[in-house]
Amino acid sequence: MTAQVQGPAAGALRARDLLAALAVVILWGVNFVAMKWGLRSFSPFQLGAARYLCAALPLVLLVRPPRVHWRWVLMFGLFQGVGQFGFLFIGLQVGMTAGLASVLLQTQVFFTALFGFAMLRERPGPPLRWGLALAALGLVCFAMNYVGPGSGVGVAAATTLGGLLLTLCGAAMWASSNIVARLAQQQSPGYDPLAFVIWSSAVPVLPFVALSAMFDPDAARWLQWQTLANVPLLAWGSVAYLGWVATIVGYGLWTNLLQRYPANRVAPFSLGVPVVGLTTGWLVLGEGVAPWQWAGIALVVGATYPQEIERVRSIAPTLPLLIPGVGAQGGDAAATVRAGLREGGPIIVNSSRSILYASKGDDFAAAARTEAQRTRAVLEAARPR
Repeated sequence: MTAQVQGPAAGALRARDLLAALAVVILWGVNFVAMKWGLRSFSPFQLGAARYLCAALPLVLLVRPPRVHWRWVLMFGLFQGVGQFGFLFIGLQVGMTAGLASVLLQTQVFFTALFGFAMLRERPGPPLRWGLALAALGLVCFAMNYVGPGSGVGVAAATTLGGLLLTLCGAAMWASSNIVARLAQQQSPGYDPLAFVIWSSAVPVLPFVALSAMFDPDAARWLQWQTLANVPLLAWGSVAYLGWVATIVGYGLWTNLLQRYPANRVAPFSLGVPVVGLTTGWLVLGEGVAPWQWAGIALVVGATYPQEIERVRSIAPTLPLLIPGVGAQGGDAAATVRAGLREGGPIIVNSSRSILYASKGDDFAAAARTEAQRTRAVLEAARPR
């Protein structure tokens, strides 16, 4: 007898899964402040070892190993643990703010799409390609505070080229762990994602301990009980949050989503992490937030999916939405207004291609004006009265 295995869903996420993705965004956004607090008392390698020791114990003694080949557990632990957070912790220490780190780490979306195409043959469709391009522009808005003319509100000096490159390496490692999770799903459909995360959390502990012994000049003092007793409660709280909340809860939800949806459908949700990361960095650590960064907070949603616009609007009723894709790219202008416009929740609708290419003749100016007026009339007619 043969059993037919259902592959990952290709459409929009269900409401429950969308809420799970948004929960991960919040947990991982706060994550960066916890890292900064932890690095005040631990070296990057020590914080990595403590984080994953906390994540693995005591759950690894209570949860059965996942029904997957051990190589996937080992690879996920190395990529997501030693790779992603090893690079990220060092980057935060040598020169990277929590807010900017939350932005740069989201380049994992593009690494994931690239790796997914190369290894899984997950070809992104036109709407997703447009979404990724617009998301890249959003990340540029976040990053302009650090690289643009007149940039820096007291934070530019806190970042270094080394910190930038190390954070980007961490993003590439995160993308690699996304692909490992999808490969594990292909080989062992239906494995328990929570057990997978718990057991893979045991993998980075020894590598981090070995790296600390080799590179931390004060590694030996951590064998003394007094050293552990002198660590502030805030640092231990950071370790607990990083280990249990961000790793077990966050990556458990994330891996569960990757198990049931294509990697290039799940990864873009992490683009919301910079909003939380920048906000908490500003409120808790006093990191500056410039107009370029606030501009990136406006949610970018593709107009070819009005039902998803409506779902996002129900969750974020007052945030401004920048909605591209109306007109020649297939977006329905009237449906877009009905789905996104709310009292106190403005929308900015972009329609350029149908106007730019309104005519190839000498009547271009008149044709472009007519198309612009037509689009505006459609948008106005759809406004609630």
